[in-house]
Amino acid sequence: MDFELNDEQRMYREAVHDFCQKELAPYAADVDETGDMRWEAIRKMSTLGLTGLMVPEEYGGADVDAVSAAIGLEEIARACGSTALSIAAHNGLGCFPIARWGTPDQKAKYLPQLTSGEKLGALALTEPDAGSDLAGGVKTNAYQDNGHWVLNGHKAWITNPKYSPVIITLTRTDAEAGTRGFSMLLVEPDMDGVTIHPPEKKMGLKGSPTQQITFEDVRIPVEAGTLGEAGRGVHHTMETLDGGRITIGAISVGLAQAAFDAAIRYASERQAFGKPIAQHQAIQWMIADGALEIEAARLLVYRAAWLKQEGKPFVKEAAMAKLYASEVAERVAFNAIQIHGSYGYSREFPVERIYRDQRLMTIGEGTSQIQRLVIARRVMEEHGLQ
Repeated sequence: MDFELNDEQRMYREAVHDFCQKELAPYAADVDETGDMRWEAIRKMSTLGLTGLMVPEEYGGADVDAVSAAIGLEEIARACGSTALSIAAHNGLGCFPIARWGTPDQKAKYLPQLTSGEKLGALALTEPDAGSDLAGGVKTNAYQDNGHWVLNGHKAWITNPKYSPVIITLTRTDAEAGTRGFSMLLVEPDMDGVTIHPPEKKMGLKGSPTQQITFEDVRIPVEAGTLGEAGRGVHHTMETLDGGRITIGAISVGLAQAAFDAAIRYASERQAFGKPIAQHQAIQWMIADGALEIEAARLLVYRAAWLKQEGKPFVKEAAMAKLYASEVAERVAFNAIQIHGSYGYSREFPVERIYRDQRLMTIGEGTSQIQRLVIARRVMEEHGLQ
């Protein structure tokens, strides 16, 4: 067993870390306050492959291994949670399905735009009444008419639609076929009948736009606008989300590391009872817990990513990584605020923002409760109980 990153992965981590600390970290508070992403940095990300992590090089991507992709997202999150979420959604939800199931024409049309750093990808799954229960709750539907899908419905909590050249949309295309009655459709935002609503007002991750989308009799060419096999939309969605759980785990580790770094700095400078508070046992216990849990979370994320890149089953491990890392981020950010005391509650210090940003991680890409169901079911299957 080798727990060391290889030379290429170490060099990639250093390059991405240096870039993010220079181009993202100093501006993270402004991104949070204004709600505007720092496009100067995003446009430069293509040089490091961050806007096409898993996209083949022929379409402008970097096609890095899954561990390197996790490393990249961890380092972005360590610098700016909003940017990390949008870049993760772009790569895992916007680019991956097209690279995985797109036709040559679909790949040639959309992937170069997405990897350029000028656009960000989007996937529309969630609806006002369909979150964890996608297959049972999705009402967005489409029927065929004269070589076109006619799409109607409403999506909610969608990341990046205002920046995307194409929105991959999970749609019910056969009401009688159960879970085999869904398809992924490629919807361009400027098509007639598409309305992208203003960004939601959120607790955190304010620089990453989250929007509702309405579809009213949107006509999409069947041949050019169907992603993958019609009727396989739920299967495509589940495979996409399995990989997405690794990315949320990586973001969680990055946010936890950022909070931990800030707490260490503050504890080494703040004096109480005649010495730095880092020398007090109560603070040291929180520091020890943070170091332990971040390292354990990172190993779970990297293991799930390694299994994925080796072509081995990774569904259970991805759920474990996402579940544990997101809950670690909550605990580490909580303790970072405790270490800061009253200052931790102020926007003057980054831990306040990090605490708000990490709160989504136990919800997005499947809540902690759903992750526990996924893990339990896989364990039951391994023991022949299902």
